[in-house]
Amino acid sequence: MFNQAAQELTTVRDLLRFAVSRFNDAGLFFGHGSDNAHDEAAYLILHTLNLPLDMLEPYLDAKLLQSEKEEVLSIIERRAVEHIPAAYLTHQAWQGEFDFYVDERVIVPRSFIYELLGDGIRPWIEHDELVHRALDLCTGSGCLAIQMAHHYPDAQIDAVDLSLDALEVAAINIEDYGLEDRISLVHTDLFEGLDETYDLIVSNPPYVDAESVEALPDEYLYEPELALGSGEDGLDATRQIILQAAKYLNPKGVLLVEIGHNREVLEAAYPELPFTWLETSGGDGFVFLLTREQLLGEE
Repeated sequence: MFNQAAQELTTVRDLLRFAVSRFNDAGLFFGHGSDNAHDEAAYLILHTLNLPLDMLEPYLDAKLLQSEKEEVLSIIERRAVEHIPAAYLTHQAWQGEFDFYVDERVIVPRSFIYELLGDGIRPWIEHDELVHRALDLCTGSGCLAIQMAHHYPDAQIDAVDLSLDALEVAAINIEDYGLEDRISLVHTDLFEGLDETYDLIVSNPPYVDAESVEALPDEYLYEPELALGSGEDGLDATRQIILQAAKYLNPKGVLLVEIGHNREVLEAAYPELPFTWLETSGGDGFVFLLTREQLLGEE
């Protein structure tokens, strides 16, 4: 079918229709950027043809060179047949207004935490200039560390990950944004070996429970397993963060952690902690905030 398409299809509109049909027929899962076959097809086509990603309409009836068609059809085929997430095919992922280099060494950025930096946690951090040191645990591609550097211009940031592969990707993104002098990459397991204290700690740790890991769509199987599952209930890493964070927070310091769909389990495990659940585009059950004083039972 793809060979036939290369011979008979001529325009961007033709390829867009063909891609949507193939994606729907393949039963793809859309959870790494777009949420439907049309938007994903448009993105892959525009990216491959080096066209503006927000300007599909002017190019719909443009005829393509044979070599261009073959390049577009190749990426469409890989997405449809192999179920590879689009971000790994283009090596590009967006989180808010920021775009990052990604490959199979890191999960595709999709944390709600970036929505909360700055204004989102203003009641707890009144002025961005008050953040002098910050920590991004489980940094992956470095996306949150980079966005923290943007929101907190006076902050020096440590970006920690257990995976050396992930840190290699983070280094690419940090260099792309020219932040080598403000973000330090640290290879360790959560807080192990750290000797600094911080005004803000954020973490998007592994949080998928064992049952859900078994049921993940094919697309997620391309992501590093280390960055997805975290024990039977998905909270192994989060428990360690809650246990140790106070030691690494300055007075009035803030901890911000994303935990997926585990709110009920977490609250049952820590009934004494006054979690603040922050509103995100996904709802108010995905990211919690605790201060150093709350972690120590002083507030």
